[in-house]
Amino acid sequence: MKAKLSKIAPLENLSLVDKVELRLKEYFKENNLKIGDSIPKELEFAEALGVSRTVIREALLRLRTIGVIQSKKRSGMVLTQPDIIQNFKKAIEYNLLGEEALVDIFELRLILEMGMADLLFSRKTQNDIDELEKIVASQEKEEIDTVVFSLKNEIAFHGKLYEMSGNSTLQRFQDLLLPVFNYVHDNMPIGAQDFKYSKGKFVTHRDLLEILKNGNAEIFREAMRNHLEPHFERILRMVKF
Repeated sequence: MKAKLSKIAPLENLSLVDKVELRLKEYFKENNLKIGDSIPKELEFAEALGVSRTVIREALLRLRTIGVIQSKKRSGMVLTQPDIIQNFKKAIEYNLLGEEALVDIFELRLILEMGMADLLFSRKTQNDIDELEKIVASQEKEEIDTVVFSLKNEIAFHGKLYEMSGNSTLQRFQDLLLPVFNYVHDNMPIGAQDFKYSKGKFVTHRDLLEILKNGNAEIFREAMRNHLEPHFERILRMVKF
């Protein structure tokens, strides 16, 4: 094991491009620029900051890559709304998520699935309920008396809930959760089948569906917490560094 170097102060090693990028961000904030506002040209930035256009161009390219700026005909460069989900997707596609990141994202998934209850009850349709009925019926044919669902059925049911929320960011985020579903499914602890639920009973996908039909958001939230209880128990027992 390598010795820790936490007590050694880091060197000032920012490149000129790094410094210019930071200064550009400060400029946007100081001038209270908003989405759609035009920004100065490369040459103007270069003259104001006393650096070459090459340095400015590279700093702007970084901002363009993450979607902060965009070049438009006649308007020049303008500030744009970054696509956070798309940037996150790139990290996943390059397999750049370690176990700690996967655990963090899974915790976020647990919170989202409990928190979307009000959206589900506000925006559900009969077609949504019918689709969930088909998903649950198919699962019940394949899996009997189990609390450990197949990955396919887990994704189908919970994915439908994200769709029902009507929130486009949530729906896109669910697509990014697939590696997390895989991670959790592949690392299911031994004995998960015999988990002792605090309420004495496991809430199934069928139970959640019936609450969506006849219950309310508060009941659904509590039921979802029970449904996810083994995962919460596992996460809360983990020691994070």
